[in-house]
Amino acid sequence: MAEQRKGSDTVSRLTVHLVWVTKYRYHVLKGEIQKRCRELIIQICDAEDIKILKGAVSKDHVHLHIEYPPSKAISDIVKRLKGRTSRLLQQEYPELQKRYWGKHFWAIGYGAWSTGNLTEEMVAEYLEHHRQPSNQDQDNFLLE
Repeated sequence: MAEQRKGSDTVSRLTVHLVWVTKYRYHVLKGEIQKRCRELIIQICDAEDIKILKGAVSKDHVHLHIEYPPSKAISDIVKRLKGRTSRLLQQEYPELQKRYWGKHFWAIGYGAWSTGNLTEEMVAEYLEHHRQPSNQDQDNFLLE
């Protein structure tokens, strides 16, 4: 079973598959720029207490499967990843500044899909198990 994250008051394992693309889908993530982008993503995730489960930097997009703490919002995670990589890559590689004159390296938006080891059917079965057989005991009830 996958390792769970434990806090003082929480137990969690939050995972998500993230995808974002370069502006205009330009194939600029090649060679040294691709390697540097990968290094930056790893550094940012380490600093933000985010575990990379798998990932790939392709020529025009990034795929990340991450595990993250409950104190972080996915939108904030993506904002940091895209913002910091954009700024640093453009500072370090002047040829990117010429192509992306508006300082926008990544396209607007991203894709995010939750992942995990529980299916919807497993959750439904668990909740069904906790349904009370009669209406006399109102300690547990399902929201339907």
